[in-house]
Amino acid sequence: MSPGVSIVVPVLDEERELPALLDHLAALDGDPEVIVADGGSSDATLEIARRHPLAPIVLAAPRGRAVQMNTGAERAGGELLVFLHADTRLPPDACRRLGRVPRSVEGGNFALRFDGGDRFAAVLGAWYAVQRRLGVYYGDSVIWLRRSAFDELGGFRPLAIMEDHDLARRLGRHGRTLCLPGPAVTSGRRWRAMGVPRTILAWVAIRWLFVAGVPAERLAGLYRKAR
Repeated sequence: MSPGVSIVVPVLDEERELPALLDHLAALDGDPEVIVADGGSSDATLEIARRHPLAPIVLAAPRGRAVQMNTGAERAGGELLVFLHADTRLPPDACRRLGRVPRSVEGGNFALRFDGGDRFAAVLGAWYAVQRRLGVYYGDSVIWLRRSAFDELGGFRPLAIMEDHDLARRLGRHGRTLCLPGPAVTSGRRWRAMGVPRTILAWVAIRWLFVAGVPAERLAGLYRKAR
């Protein structure tokens, strides 16, 4: 592939999710570089990553998704950096689509669908699409950007929460972004017990509190309570 694509996956105690994720990445087109950045797992995550036939690059990093993703990005050799959550799956042609991105585009994300195929998933997916048209998106929709843009922005800030949205906001101010079709598919398991209204309310409240300047450490506690 030209440009090269590096996929960075931050993990922590993901022994149940990781085998299927690595199988999924091994089946992608384009032969991307895959980097697993572990934040100190106490289960079999590291062993699974090191023994998988995909042979990803496995790195140890201090705990915290932002610092784990920055650690992975430092090791990455691709011109395009892709940050993938362990419970999200890319479209099969993701690398081909990334390779066709115009040079004028600095980064962006993928259209997102929640798994389950029910009304809950459909409503959350529709809400996410509306938010993306307003320039609002998060890491579960697979943020990607050019190496040059990542370096100029200084990577992810070491925030307790919202580090993905923070980077997306700065990226949007930095240059042109693009939402690639797909869709990527992510798990809605964290939100199903709350239902649609409370889930959307939690998303909106936390985002606007963050934009208003409430410290990320305080919002992290609110996020845990919301889930």
